[in-house]
Amino acid sequence: MSRRIFYPVVFLLIPLIGMLISDQIIWSIYDFMLMGSLLLLVGFGIDRILIHVNAYTKRFIYISLIVLLFIFVWIELAVGVLNI
Repeated sequence: MSRRIFYPVVFLLIPLIGMLISDQIIWSIYDFMLMGSLLLLVGFGIDRILIHVNAYTKRFIYISLIVLLFIFVWIELAVGVLNI
């Protein structure tokens, strides 16, 4: 397993710095854990694709699908688009 799996977790610094600067960003430890696990899964998926898929077009499609799925889950958790 390579270290680049953990690179997306650096994005957790954005809300952390935002919480230090402003009082409008309110994240609990569970929010950080959930987003950290989502980012780790995205990093793991992209790492697996880069290792196992050789064709660049398939890589682009698979990585795009993973990023799109992440964005949909993120939006759903943030604002609750689906009211099921």
